Amino acid sequence: MRKVSLCILVLFLFILPLTGLAEKNTEEKKKAKIPDYVLDISKDNTYPNPTQDLPYLQPSELTQELLDSSEVKIANPELIRLLNESTIHNAKTALLFKASIYLGQWPLNYESGETNVNWEYNKVNTNYVDNRGGRTPQKLTYTQDQQKKISGGLTAEVPNSEEVKKMMMIKAAEKTGLPLAFDTIIGYGTKKGQIYNIAPKNVGYLYAYVPAANEKGKVTYGEVYLTIKNGKRKLDVKNVTQQGIGAWIPVQDHLSFKFYTANQPR
Repeated sequence: MRKVSLCILVLFLFILPLTGLAEKNTEEKKKAKIPDYVLDISKDNTYPNPTQDLPYLQPSELTQELLDSSEVKIANPELIRLLNESTIHNAKTALLFKASIYLGQWPLNYESGETNVNWEYNKVNTNYVDNRGGRTPQKLTYTQDQQKKISGGLTAEVPNSEEVKKMMMIKAAEKTGLPLAFDTIIGYGTKKGQIYNIAPKNVGYLYAYVPAANEKGKVTYGEVYLTIKNGKRKLDVKNVTQQGIGAWIPVQDHLSFKFYTANQPR
């Protein structure tokens, strides 16, 4: 009996680390794998894009109590901020006090359905070298010829669009592990040192693209009421609706490079 118990214990100790490793690998697979032809230009970009601080907010004790009281999940950072700034004092007369305060109609949460990355979302630059009359290989490198601003956005009009965009960007950033922003700028004169060789009698083209995440899911809306009854505080959500929504969210300070050569007659 002891031998059987010992074998079970050894087997458990062996499987447990493998289970943890499998969970870790599954989590890593969720992140977008960046192709070799996509380069980080954050240190090379002549335009300093501001870092996008995703609006994660730690609920206060009161806010957490109210969030837990709601039958509908609430993850809107702006609504959480509003609740964090609110104060409700307990008093001896609270048991006799009743109130229902309308806080407005809000996008309550966003549920992600699908997240993909288009590594060639928007072409921002073309560099070109003509070596048809040359006898030795010529070098081609990337230099941004003019400043470019790339903007993403929602694929449809929805109420409270700015709040919806924040929730979608949070979810897309979690799933891809990429630095996302609805606006990103590639500054004039930005350079990257990679060298592409163009053989004699050939022309060479180097195209640069800004990647973007394509996020799809559904947003839940509802009318939010703060109710106080018999000394208990809670959030009631009424008239709940859901709407499908998509968004394109550019990847900040990253470029995809595509190099082509061709033997063309003059």
